[in-house]
Amino acid sequence: MLEYTLLALLIVIVWFWIDSISKRELAIQFGKNLSKQFDLQFLDETVACEKITLKRNEEGRVAILRCYEFMVSSSTNDRIKCNLFLLGKHLHNWHIPPYINTAS
Repeated sequence: MLEYTLLALLIVIVWFWIDSISKRELAIQFGKNLSKQFDLQFLDETVACEKITLKRNEEGRVAILRCYEFMVSSSTNDRIKCNLFLLGKHLHNWHIPPYINTAS
């Protein structure tokens, strides 16, 4: 019985690891889209998952809510810390703080 429990735990860990990698790639795409929308330069090597929680989605099912932090720049001299929230594979929310666009 212990072997089955350990095998199930290993399967869950591998699934979560693979799922986290795919969600990070999705967060990079959403971050690039948000950056382009606000005329910012996306610094894609800065995407990191900060927090993972459980939340109900629109259908009432429990899904994983991941908070990703990423950096953007409005010029070559600044770095602006931003956040986006993925609920499952959907963009749930995002935050880009106010900035002065010096690129124009």
